[in-house]
Amino acid sequence: MKMFVATLLMLSVVVSGCNQAPKNGAAPSQSVDPDRQVQVKQTAPQKKEIQDPQAVASRLEQIAVSVPNVESANCVVFGNTAVVGINVPPAMDRAKVGTIKLSVAEALKKDPYGVDALVTADMDLNQRLWNIRQQAMNGRPINGFADEMAAIIGRIVPQLPRDVNPLQTQPPVQR
Repeated sequence: MKMFVATLLMLSVVVSGCNQAPKNGAAPSQSVDPDRQVQVKQTAPQKKEIQDPQAVASRLEQIAVSVPNVESANCVVFGNTAVVGINVPPAMDRAKVGTIKLSVAEALKKDPYGVDALVTADMDLNQRLWNIRQQAMNGRPINGFADEMAAIIGRIVPQLPRDVNPLQTQPPVQR
């Protein structure tokens, strides 16, 4: 009897599995005609290649400064990525700073080079971007970038107590 019930159950599972409609509610498809294939074009535009990083940096800085309440802007372009740091009045409310940062991002979105830029209103990062920009203008782009990135990463990476090695004290010398 158990064998009969198990066989009947297996048979019902197999039969019901073959007759299910697609989960999205569409009717089961008939045979696919290879001549009726649909070609889909990519909808998102490709990131525009940056040929002149200094010109792009200056352009994005000007766009950022054109937004009200942005006192200054610093832009660094590395590879095909731009990072724009903005300087806002120091006594400004945090929510207002976020609104200004969003306004800068909206303004940059209209520029083909600024559409993929990163925007920050952090004072420390903005100062570091300024340092990188100055080093690049002084003919030391790689050295300036490496120094500042090391400082940024040093601030981001936490110090874990288990990674701290206690100072080894020397046992007193016995005479």
